[in-house]
Amino acid sequence: MKRVALVVGHKPSSKGAYNKTYDMFEFDFNDELVKEVEKKLTAGWFDKVEPVIVYRDTFKGLPAKIDAENPDFIISFHCNAFNTKAGGTEVLYYHSSKKGKKMAEILQKHLLKLGFKDRGVLGRTAEDRGGYLLRYTNAPCVIAEPFFIDNDDEYTGFDVDDLVEYYVDAIEAIANEL
Repeated sequence: MKRVALVVGHKPSSKGAYNKTYDMFEFDFNDELVKEVEKKLTAGWFDKVEPVIVYRDTFKGLPAKIDAENPDFIISFHCNAFNTKAGGTEVLYYHSSKKGKKMAEILQKHLLKLGFKDRGVLGRTAEDRGGYLLRYTNAPCVIAEPFFIDNDDEYTGFDVDDLVEYYVDAIEAIANEL
């Protein structure tokens, strides 16, 4: 059985990106999303994955908090934001991690089912945005950015149940691959 850490991006006191029209923060969206993904993984027929949800206390302390859960792989749930018009799907991985790149490719393939622009799988160094988490966890880690939360068309352009299913399918595929 593979253990996956489902990391909720940001925290209640620093909620990340925001959609003004729908009054939705990145943290709040992903907190509910991660709970649904965890529920599906534990209730489904697939018994090769044991999920654990991890919340951030401090940015610098997050890798150690995740490592304490002893996961085999890690997915950090986020949403992009820029100017209310930018859009697309991307997954970040640590630039020299072969397992991280493979995970990112699998996850990107599934998240692209949302139908948004393919922004690609992007290698990051420790100094890049998100790179600290990607570099300093023991297990391979990816950061998912499935859509731009500040873009109303993207925020309302999919069914959340479908997104849950895409994550679950990707996690199952990653567990089989690693």
